[in-house]
Amino acid sequence: MQKRVPSVQELPKRLWPGPEENPRSSRGRQQPLLKSMTAVQTLASIIRSCYGPHGRQKLLVAANGETVCTGHAAAILRALQLEHPAAQFVREAAQTQVENSGDGTAFVVLLTEALLEQAEHLLQAGLPHTQLREAYGMAMAEVLTTLPALAIRSLGPLEDPSWALHSVVNTHSLFHTNHLTKLVAHVCWASKGPDGSFKPERIGVCLLRGGTLEDSCILPGLAMSGKTCGQMTEVLTGARVALFHCSFGPTSLNAPAVARFSSPTDLANFRKGSDEALERQVAQLTTAGINVVAVWGKVDIKALILADKHGIMVIEAQSRKEMVYLSEVLGIPLLSYLLPPREPGKCKKVYKQEVGDSNAVVFEWEHADAPVLTLVLRGPTTEGLRGAQQAVYQGIDAYFQLCQDPRLLPGAGATEMALARMLSDKGSKMEGPNGPAFLAFARALRCCPKILAENAGLVVSRVMAQMNGIHQTGNFVIGVGAEGIINVAQEGVWDTLMTKAQGFRAVAEVVMQLMTVDEIVVARKTPSPASVESKGHLSSEKKKYLRKY
Repeated sequence: MQKRVPSVQELPKRLWPGPEENPRSSRGRQQPLLKSMTAVQTLASIIRSCYGPHGRQKLLVAANGETVCTGHAAAILRALQLEHPAAQFVREAAQTQVENSGDGTAFVVLLTEALLEQAEHLLQAGLPHTQLREAYGMAMAEVLTTLPALAIRSLGPLEDPSWALHSVVNTHSLFHTNHLTKLVAHVCWASKGPDGSFKPERIGVCLLRGGTLEDSCILPGLAMSGKTCGQMTEVLTGARVALFHCSFGPTSLNAPAVARFSSPTDLANFRKGSDEALERQVAQLTTAGINVVAVWGKVDIKALILADKHGIMVIEAQSRKEMVYLSEVLGIPLLSYLLPPREPGKCKKVYKQEVGDSNAVVFEWEHADAPVLTLVLRGPTTEGLRGAQQAVYQGIDAYFQLCQDPRLLPGAGATEMALARMLSDKGSKMEGPNGPAFLAFARALRCCPKILAENAGLVVSRVMAQMNGIHQTGNFVIGVGAEGIINVAQEGVWDTLMTKAQGFRAVAEVVMQLMTVDEIVVARKTPSPASVESKGHLSSEKKKYLRKY
């Protein structure tokens, strides 16, 4: 007679006494065994509503008082001031995920929460930590082994990547997704080297307010939002560039200084000396061969007149981020003083380019292997441009992942449901702790399509029942759409295999680590004598001693 394997629902009755007999419970309510559970649940509750293409956005008030409307999980996590060490640990793992693959931040946080919740149930049922960690490790190994078998499409080396990038861009952009996807695909394809290599740093993104997103375009070279000052508006050959993170004018000291004059002659000599010092600084730039200066700061009128005299083109930048990117591409430092660099940045030409009713400054140079291109985004609002910029970055990162591994997985929660069915089938046939752990892992994976259905405003129970029934028949390309279940292969909703695999590895490391934590100990800072004295906790003899020494 075949032995029946007990289900997870029967596990508490088998291994754990009732609440009245539980020594860990207080008045019939069990205390959480995972000390990091509450912190991770709170962090996931913030991210949950932003997950998927139908996720909502949040008004994020930064520490400097700036208000940003965003639905990007990575930006929200960066802005949160977290004190709980477990929440900080999860955020670090999610940030590592987005740095390595460009996407999957919310996936890491939400799946970590779901796995810890299922682990909490098994621990309360009496399953030892060591056995649970070992069973979870086996389940994760099964997931990573099965994942490549679910990849049903691949991006060809000469194929237009628009179809593969559409779902990624659509997740982070609210409007004009088709046009934006075509631009991202075109700029990625055009910036590839002759050997097929692709470097994301060769693509710049410039934001110009005005027009609509459909007015966006691609410019050769590196374009930045800024304005040209003075008479020099272009250098069409042999441009030599210097970048400054300071005012283009007289040197201003950090500490305020007060000049004291005893006569009008002293004032005249001071002005003369200041003008001569400024003229020497501009002349030094000319001696070093500098004919283009980009400044993140104010431009002094006297310094501008001297720059026109020496034939130097002065650009007043509007974005520090673009200045940093220009510094990285040209390979020159961003100087904080008006001094010539050791080696100027070399460009073929620098000129002003009109884009609609806005202006951009283009740095163009000859390229040996692959060109540097800039995707100029237009839009009426800053928030809309930031959302489009984030969608572009996600598309570029996804294309970089596909250049390394062209395989694609079914998106919209279809992959998670397929993996959950696989683990459920194996877990129902296992004996010992591995069976309940596999089933718990499968339930945690189903949280992803559940959240997608919730954010789309669907009836979750109905959608999950339909998906589960179809997946049981072996059809694993069924996911969650805007109006119900969809065939992701027909709708073109895909996830990159490399990003998904990296996300699972990050989740495995976080969950395994947090399951070993039984207590959170915060070391108390030792107060300094001055702080203790200010609180009045020292005796009069000690106060005299501190004053003496």
